[in-house]
Amino acid sequence: MTDRLYLRHSTDKQTNARQRLALKTLIEAGAPMYEDPATSSRILSIHRKGFQQLLDEAAVGDTIRIADAARLFRSVADVLALRPVLTRRGLHLRVQSGLLSGIDLAADDSGTTMVVNVLASVLQFQRELISENTVEGVAAAAAAGKTLGRPSALSKDQAADVVTAYREGAAVKALARQYGTSPKTIRRVLDDAGLREVPDDLSALLDGDGHDESDGHDQAVDADPVVVVEVPGLVAEHLAEVADDAVREALRNGKTIRRGQGYLVRATAPVSVHVAMIEHSATALMQSPAGRKAHRIHSDRVTAARITP
Repeated sequence: MTDRLYLRHSTDKQTNARQRLALKTLIEAGAPMYEDPATSSRILSIHRKGFQQLLDEAAVGDTIRIADAARLFRSVADVLALRPVLTRRGLHLRVQSGLLSGIDLAADDSGTTMVVNVLASVLQFQRELISENTVEGVAAAAAAGKTLGRPSALSKDQAADVVTAYREGAAVKALARQYGTSPKTIRRVLDDAGLREVPDDLSALLDGDGHDESDGHDQAVDADPVVVVEVPGLVAEHLAEVADDAVREALRNGKTIRRGQGYLVRATAPVSVHVAMIEHSATALMQSPAGRKAHRIHSDRVTAARITP
């Protein structure tokens, strides 16, 4: 049985120093350590590179140890996606110190489930409160006439050249290499010019937004694969009115399948869109037993689709 340490911080301006201090004894004992630096808690834990490596290397009976719960999960959706994975793999999850240190957060009993769900709800509330305060701060700064955001990676002349080159058939990734920036920056320039109609969730998967690229460079690893997930009818009904075009489009284009008195929607979309569905539906569906069951089933299906080669 091995203790495996997991550490995460949200931005490149933060460090894992406090977490390392809390886990100092285990680190000094040589426990394997897995990190996700500068990684937002909005990315479900099972989709983070460092945590995926931990899952790949862990054996039945191993214990995942974290400095505090927020380093691993900070939303109900994350907990609902994470716990079934840990249970199926026979893994334990413990916070190193504090009130929760005596509880295996991966235990599949009703008491632990209640504690973890309440904890996740509190952490999610904290995160949303931080987001609200940030939005208010940005609005206040904008009202005061302050310039917001980082400087543009491309000058106006360079942006104009990018638009011209794209119209002439240049690929997004080739343009990104030419100007020493990221494909995302190039896509943003093209979006501002009204040249693209591909949603961002899909465009990240495309090689040059449909332009052929023949310069001999290796293709990027598909980080957001398109997968098929059967969305329970109760979840689909809740998501029908959410303010997320990609989610609504995926459900609208999905195939409705009747099963007994219920139904499901077989939706084909990038993993990021399926994860967005989980996030959008978490709070509302947790209000009833049927909703919690539908949400758990949906989360398990997204998880299975994500980790299946």
